[in-house]
Amino acid sequence: MSARARSSTQSPRDRASSAPSARAASHAEDAGAYCGECAPADAAPFPQGTGRRNRASGAAAPMHVVLFGAGHVGHALVALLGALPCVVQWVDTRDELFPDECPPNVQPEPTDTPEAVVDAAPPGAYFLVMTHNHALDFALAARIMRRRDFAYFGMIGSRTKRVKFERRLVARGVDPARLVDMVCPIGIAGIVDKAPASIAVAVCAELLQARSGMPVAGAKAVAAGRAHDAVHDGR
Repeated sequence: MSARARSSTQSPRDRASSAPSARAASHAEDAGAYCGECAPADAAPFPQGTGRRNRASGAAAPMHVVLFGAGHVGHALVALLGALPCVVQWVDTRDELFPDECPPNVQPEPTDTPEAVVDAAPPGAYFLVMTHNHALDFALAARIMRRRDFAYFGMIGSRTKRVKFERRLVARGVDPARLVDMVCPIGIAGIVDKAPASIAVAVCAELLQARSGMPVAGAKAVAAGRAHDAVHDGR
């Protein structure tokens, strides 16, 4: 019986409640092998991603990416993330959307409680939210913003969505000064194509910028604020 067949005998809730298993450890090991061809010969072995710089080798540690959403953009992202130095938890409530085969550094994680995945993620995680449901997007955003130790939090959506979510997050008790930590819209500037593959390229580029220390979150917050002011000023 295949690993996926054995997994299908458990309910999504049972799978979500268990801590990352030997399978997750295997994915972490595979991720190092998968990306090792790109690493310099003297680089230290990749640990599980923390987002912190490996000062011994000068190389950045692999990212621990937590991707919420197995829609078209999620699938396109996974195809690209499979070739990057990262470990990916791919989370969705809909088990049937996951493919039978994934890159070795990607762990599909069907669950009825995606908010619990936020709580269990390691410090320095890179969160990506792009689910099929705005209410779930907000619930995840509120949960992520409770944390102060993530390396990146990006959510798919327009500047209008960002402004609405900011108001609701503040009403939930989030410090307004921390809203700059939320990246929305996501993806580097200048790519206007809305095809899933194009969005995925823009998002992966932004993840790499964040990994290198570029202040992508603050720049996005300023741009969203200007758009909000323009609307209220009648421009």
